[in-house]
Amino acid sequence: MFLFSLIVSVVVHTSVALGAIFSATDSVCTLQVLSQEDTPLLYSLVFGEGVVNDATSVVLFNAIQRFDLSHITSSIALQLLGSFLYLFFTSTLLGIAIGLLSAYIIKKLYFGRHSTDREVSLMMLMAYLSYVMAELFDLSGILTVFFCGIVMSHYTWHNVTESSRVTTKHAFAALSFISEIFIFLYVGMDALDIEKWRIVAKSPATSAGVSSVMLGMVLLGRAASVFPLSFISNLFKKSDNDKIQFKEQIIIWWAGLIRGAVSMALAYNQFTRAGYTQLQGNAFMITSTITIVLFSTVVFGLATKPLIRWLLPGHTARSSELEDDAKALSLPLLGISQDPGAETSTDNIQRPVSLRMLLTKPTNTVHYYWRKFDDGFMRPVFGGRGFTPFVPGSPIERSLHGGK
Repeated sequence: MFLFSLIVSVVVHTSVALGAIFSATDSVCTLQVLSQEDTPLLYSLVFGEGVVNDATSVVLFNAIQRFDLSHITSSIALQLLGSFLYLFFTSTLLGIAIGLLSAYIIKKLYFGRHSTDREVSLMMLMAYLSYVMAELFDLSGILTVFFCGIVMSHYTWHNVTESSRVTTKHAFAALSFISEIFIFLYVGMDALDIEKWRIVAKSPATSAGVSSVMLGMVLLGRAASVFPLSFISNLFKKSDNDKIQFKEQIIIWWAGLIRGAVSMALAYNQFTRAGYTQLQGNAFMITSTITIVLFSTVVFGLATKPLIRWLLPGHTARSSELEDDAKALSLPLLGISQDPGAETSTDNIQRPVSLRMLLTKPTNTVHYYWRKFDDGFMRPVFGGRGFTPFVPGSPIERSLHGGK
């Protein structure tokens, strides 16, 4: 009886952990093909899922590790949900707090002001501080850094001088590109690790079967979440333009099929000790995860562009990278207007006058009150667009005086 309970505990815990591992999707490939101008709703849905998906998967995985799932009761389920919500919201609040602290320091304190070296160093160190603090308090570092970056992009980045903005933008872009290359190199080199493949080579049919079943579950699980949720969402949309069309649902489903480095990292955390394993079952899980990551990245990634062209024949390609850089340097992160001067004005936003409007147009309503609070309190205290420090001799001053 004890042995049976132990087996059930291991199976249940492994199954739930696998669900968290393969919840981490990589939608970057689809975003590179979609055009925000042609399909704004579809682009926003894919982007919105992609930016928080990895962090949510890590938080869920960490929450699962804290509980014994051999005897799941309503109490344990509520504790698991509470642990997940605790990790999610505390990590989010910590990232926001450190982001606001960085904005306030650069805006108010003199030692980091108007010096490109100090401003860039301070932004990088504060971002790293958010990760260190999250790890210190056993929170999610990736989620904390993510929300810290959002806050720093909205406030801190606008408080530094123009040269610091250009420097930080290209510095972080270069670091991101280098990190991405290292991740794919690591995945590729680990796929050739002989130890794990030697263990599973004794049962090649079992290895292929496990990989096929896991890939099939990924396909079915993705479909079971995308299509029903899209159907429910469309029930509350009156306009056909606001509904998620079936072809767009297929693209959303396809965008979530690709698995990346986060799934690999979580699989190693679950099934290895210090990166090594001698257990055949764990080796099957590791090699199957590697197989799914490589297969989905190569096969699904290469088929993404032809699929989108077939489903959306009138869809145009994305704007060039230079155009994206120019827009990113001139537009705020949370702004909805293409006019930079419209960021500090809330007069052109329709104000809700009834509960019916609040329910039928929640996005516009929430955005109105957020803009009002942001303009009235947050940006005067923490800086941001419209509160950029004026530096004599800067490119901004030269442009105001006709380039003299």
